[in-house]
Amino acid sequence: MKIENSSILNKVHSFFNKGHERTRLAKKNIFASVFIKGTNILIGLLLVPLTINYLDDARYGIWLTLTSIVAWFGFFDIGLGNGLRNKFAEAKAKKEFDKIKVYVSTTYTILSVIMIVFFGIFVIVNTWLPWDKILNVPADLNDDLKILSLVVFASFSLSFVLNLITTMLVADQRPAIRDLTNLIGKILILILIFGLVNTQTSSLVLLGIAYTTPSLLVLILTSFYFFSKDYRPYIPSIKHVDLSYAKELISLGFRFFVLQIGALVLHATDNIIISQLFSPKEVTPYYISYKYFGVLIFFFTVVITPFWSSMTDAYTKGDTVWIKKTINTLLKVGLFFMALMFIQLLISDKAYKFWVGEDITIPWSLSITMMLVFMMRLFNTIFTYFLNGVGKTYVSIFSAVFNIFLNIPLSIFFAKYLNFGVVGVIMATGVTATINLVVRPIQYHKIINKKAKGIWNK
Repeated sequence: MKIENSSILNKVHSFFNKGHERTRLAKKNIFASVFIKGTNILIGLLLVPLTINYLDDARYGIWLTLTSIVAWFGFFDIGLGNGLRNKFAEAKAKKEFDKIKVYVSTTYTILSVIMIVFFGIFVIVNTWLPWDKILNVPADLNDDLKILSLVVFASFSLSFVLNLITTMLVADQRPAIRDLTNLIGKILILILIFGLVNTQTSSLVLLGIAYTTPSLLVLILTSFYFFSKDYRPYIPSIKHVDLSYAKELISLGFRFFVLQIGALVLHATDNIIISQLFSPKEVTPYYISYKYFGVLIFFFTVVITPFWSSMTDAYTKGDTVWIKKTINTLLKVGLFFMALMFIQLLISDKAYKFWVGEDITIPWSLSITMMLVFMMRLFNTIFTYFLNGVGKTYVSIFSAVFNIFLNIPLSIFFAKYLNFGVVGVIMATGVTATINLVVRPIQYHKIINKKAKGIWNK
């Protein structure tokens, strides 16, 4: 028995310690993140029925739609977070540690200014916003929605800056630690929501406070911890702000910003479109289906997240052999996840009933369409992480602009004029995303084979 256990331990040790240094580091992060994010997903799934029970499916739809709208403002960091991610990884690969401090200080300063400006504007504008009309809900909810939107927006504004510590962790190829901070925040949220469910009140405002406060607290503590230890040399300071470096960050960041807007329009506008075309109540079955199939995307993200910064490191050092091998491996892993999604579809009816009960019905057509869209998203993610990691984003920007102008009118056309309903909104997302299935693999092959010219190499 001891010999068998020793043999297993040796195999495990060999698995985690063979291959290139980047691959070994990625394996360790993936292994840790699978357990951390697995727990995170479980908590996320538990929060859905708990929150629906605390409110009801109609108010839950209002909550989802409002948070989707406010989340849009999270993209007004103009891509600086992802810009810092690439520049941090590049500077570390070249051992230019002084540059890292400048990049960090400059990014923190710029985002702090953006946060203050946008929050001030929102506070003023919010007093006139007709939230009842925006969300297509009764007028008597308008006052509560004004307070709730202020709470949620304040949280997103602060997370502009506070999330930079997790950006640094991912850039430093330590995404498992980032995932651990998210998990701690989720556990605290679960405790607070469980406490609310056991009260006699049903308040959207209290729900907003319970969802936003724990994550901010964890980010503050994480920042203090790492800037007092591992990242002490990079602690932000005004004297290290250099606006000449800001040009690099903003130039790269703005490209990521356009990509984020494209992804936002493609994947994060459905709640609002469904609420406006139908009602907030119809958002709930959409979201449950989205969350159900999103579980595997969540796990696939665990697998692929360490490779963004690894691609930056490898490309900076000219290691195309490692990049090719890694992409081929990720494609095989992607096929495995797609097979699991098909199994998810087969058991979806029973899974929905076990998860949220029988009161909410999710049509079979909704599940099939959602599965296909998530399969496309999974495939695109592999090449997106490579292209973002090496900073070749111009082709993706053009496809993102295409997404921005096409997705919403196409959603309305499919849902309303072709009478596909909620399913039509998701169909439009799939049709719009098709261009990415073509251009991103083509650009990858051109770059990796050193045949990329013009826009394909920018």
